[in-house]
Amino acid sequence: MRICIVGAGYVGLTTAAALADFGHEVQCVDMEESKIENLRQGKVPIYEPGLEDLISKNLKSGKLNFSSQVKESIRDYPIIIIAVGTPSKEDGSSNLTFLNQVVAVIASEIHDHKIIITKSTVPPGTNERIYQTLIQMGIDEELFDIVSNPEFLREGTALWDIYHPNKIVFGTKTARPINVLKELYEKGSAPYIFTSLSGAELIKYASNAFLATKISFANEIARICDAYEVNYADVVKGLATDPRIGRLFLNAGLGFGGSCLPKDLSSLKHSALLQNVDTKLLDAVLEINETQTKLYLNKLSTVLPDLSKKQITVWGATFKPNTDDLRSSPAIALIKQLVQKGCRVHAFDPMVQLELPEVTSYRDQYESVKDSDALIIATEWEQFINPNWIEVKSNMKGSIILDARNCLDVNKVKRHGLLYLGVGKR
Repeated sequence: MRICIVGAGYVGLTTAAALADFGHEVQCVDMEESKIENLRQGKVPIYEPGLEDLISKNLKSGKLNFSSQVKESIRDYPIIIIAVGTPSKEDGSSNLTFLNQVVAVIASEIHDHKIIITKSTVPPGTNERIYQTLIQMGIDEELFDIVSNPEFLREGTALWDIYHPNKIVFGTKTARPINVLKELYEKGSAPYIFTSLSGAELIKYASNAFLATKISFANEIARICDAYEVNYADVVKGLATDPRIGRLFLNAGLGFGGSCLPKDLSSLKHSALLQNVDTKLLDAVLEINETQTKLYLNKLSTVLPDLSKKQITVWGATFKPNTDDLRSSPAIALIKQLVQKGCRVHAFDPMVQLELPEVTSYRDQYESVKDSDALIIATEWEQFINPNWIEVKSNMKGSIILDARNCLDVNKVKRHGLLYLGVGKR
């Protein structure tokens, strides 16, 4: 099948590489010419395990190509996948500027039948609006099909998620494109869910809202455990054995971040309010998440009452391990709050060098803790979970280890003469 993917961002690139590997002829287009030129040389602008190798492999095979000629590519390919960004506006709604621009180009280039697939995360009603817009422009409905095909990719494991999906969701107006859609992912083994356009959009939002809810629930229960001197890990064992709950997304810590959960919750909340639907649960989920960094700073203040001029090292800047994504990262929020309190902040992350005012970024993990009063684990990279504690202890001025991801072995930390701090863990 011949497929044009519009947008060479995270979703566009991972989808393009996988579909080309499935044997399809894929053209990935983006207006940013420098990005396209780098991609033609196999230089990938994002870090995702396995992605660079997969792109190089399919570039060599000829199944994958990159172009900055958006209009020409849309005209020449029968299947168009829209994978452009839909960032949040200040009011929490989704900015659909890039999506609307792509739709305008598609509308000008429909001369034969096209299947138009929206993979970008968009508010409910967006794909229906695209359909109505094309009809109002006088385009014969026999010349196109609109499909909502949301992605459920986790940064750090995106390729695994594409090759081993637990579901593939398609929202359509009619059954006409269904057989073609199944061929897109014929190498997968997941159940198909067919629904309406708005149904598919809401499945994506509901999924992310539920995951975010589990995280905020976990963090609130961990707070209660901390107050009663209960080990939260024991509570998780009890929860995880219940098949109605499960173990995933019950880790307590700084909270959720990244490009999806905060953005999608805000957009869903805004969409609900447009229909006069109150969102008390979503409000609570967001409020708990936003107060997690303050919670950990308060915990640090119990042993360092005056943080002003203290040297604090933070290990981790990305919102989760195995990615270079800093968007809505709780680690960055924590670092900024430490700076506001007058701390001298040293930072180390294995994937990124921070360029923040008043923050010293290091390239060596152990050099970053030299003469520090405290060390905070803000992202659970594997090398932070099992570091050389002897070297950490010898380099530090103080002895405080604040585990903001509940990822450390408490006894191991204490055996090295270090003071462990956590929430719901002791």
